[in-house]
Amino acid sequence: MLTLFLAPGSSSMAPHIALHEVGAKFEIRPLSFARREHREPAYLAINPEGKVPVLIVDGRPLTEVAGILFYIARRFPHAGLLPIDDPEAEARIVSWMSFLASTVHPARRRGLEHAMDAYRIVEKRLGNQEFVVGSRMSIADIHLFRLFWRFRRSANIAPGELPVLQALYDRIKERPAVKQTCEIEEKIGYELPV
Repeated sequence: MLTLFLAPGSSSMAPHIALHEVGAKFEIRPLSFARREHREPAYLAINPEGKVPVLIVDGRPLTEVAGILFYIARRFPHAGLLPIDDPEAEARIVSWMSFLASTVHPARRRGLEHAMDAYRIVEKRLGNQEFVVGSRMSIADIHLFRLFWRFRRSANIAPGELPVLQALYDRIKERPAVKQTCEIEEKIGYELPV
């Protein structure tokens, strides 16, 4: 059994989507940032950083979005979230995951214009592809979707300003796994600042 510790709308949304996407059997343990549950000793014993997500695999904690998404894709290869026999495509996905974690995710903390610059780079990198790497959704698309989902909620993006990224976002948000995740997390309640 897999257990995902999450806070609705936070970075944990990406592994939550991926677990639904692959059809995994798992349970969730929501944490409230407002009640500082991520800072309680019991949780800090699981993840001393006090961050989400954490995926418990056979009693062992796995942290960081990229690591958890990679694990899910490898454990459930039938879902095709990571290419099996294409080292270059796999490397491109790893490259995207690194770029998203090191450049796009922290850009928001440096201000709206800096974040917009990061998303303009995303737009250029996407080019005219349907998904991050070709015509099939991957873990990088899920990670990007969640980052843009959060950014869109707080930024006033002019219509047509990021058309390729918006089209990717629109395609992914219609997937049953994404709808299911959003419904569950909305029911628990978002506590993130806008």
